[in-house]
Amino acid sequence: MTDAYDPAREGAQMAFDGRMSYTDYLGLDAILSAQHPRSDAHDEMLFIIQHQTSELWMRLALHEIGAARAVLAAGQTRPAFKMLSRVARIFEQLNSAWDVLRTMTPSEYTTFRGALGESSGFQSWQYRLIEYSVGNRNTALLKPHAHRPDLTEALEAELAKPSLYDVAVRALAQAGFEIPAEVLERDLRRPWQLSEPVQEAWRQVYADPHRYWELYELAEKLVDFEDYFRRWRFNHVTTVERVIGFKRGTGGTGGVTYLRRMLEVQLFPELWALRTSL
Repeated sequence: MTDAYDPAREGAQMAFDGRMSYTDYLGLDAILSAQHPRSDAHDEMLFIIQHQTSELWMRLALHEIGAARAVLAAGQTRPAFKMLSRVARIFEQLNSAWDVLRTMTPSEYTTFRGALGESSGFQSWQYRLIEYSVGNRNTALLKPHAHRPDLTEALEAELAKPSLYDVAVRALAQAGFEIPAEVLERDLRRPWQLSEPVQEAWRQVYADPHRYWELYELAEKLVDFEDYFRRWRFNHVTTVERVIGFKRGTGGTGGVTYLRRMLEVQLFPELWALRTSL
């Protein structure tokens, strides 16, 4: 009879008294004890973990978006490309998560929906921070976070900075394109408004990609991210409609009606509009 394989024979560390283990490094005690279902419903655990893991992916997306913006502002476009590619892949992961949640039927959701109270994904401050950081800025959406001064402070701090798209448009200006002062010096707290000069600048980039290759690649990285972001929104809508139909959301929004309206929001409108004019 062959002895059971023992990794220690090949040098694997097996004793962790006073040493950092995998569980220690990842803080798994805190993470794996953070699920607190408020009902006896079997599917509530799925619902909680789906949203908690989504928030972890958003945490990483914010880390990458912030770094991409910083290096892009410093004129380092190539490192920004890598980070923006990673953000797109993060949203691919977030998209896949909806497939798991859709295994929950309307009947199963109703067994614990009442336990949610008025909590809703609409209140995700990290999601709001992602929108603000890339350029979709709506100060009316600060209100759900007013009860938490720390979250409000983080969101307000983001609104005071140029968004990722602001930085990308400034890169156009630095490359010699004529971007109006009212665009470059705009009120950063206000939503982005489609600009014909900005659209024309991007059109010129796409008309001669070999001449403006880095700006061309930057534009495609932004479009790639928004493509996955739109898919995530669409999957959100279809998942909600599949599970609750057209009921009002737990947070008081119009549910599917509200989410469908969000599908119309464009993060980088000039990059989409130029495809018609090119």
